[in-house]
Amino acid sequence: MIRVNGEPHILVSSVSVLLKELGLDKATVATALNGVFVPSAKRDTALLKSGDEVEILAPMQGG
Repeated sequence: MIRVNGEPHILVSSVSVLLKELGLDKATVATALNGVFVPSAKRDTALLKSGDEVEILAPMQGG
């Protein structure tokens, strides 16, 4: 089990697989694994293990 934005989630292999499973693989988002930024180019190799925490943030526009 991992946590995604504070919510429990079934463990998958990598950050990129997680984004695909959540339907966010084509979205522009920022990702962090255990508090460390994961650039989009490294998401395939950012492997997940039980207990990991992933944060997924979408950019916001303000006015």
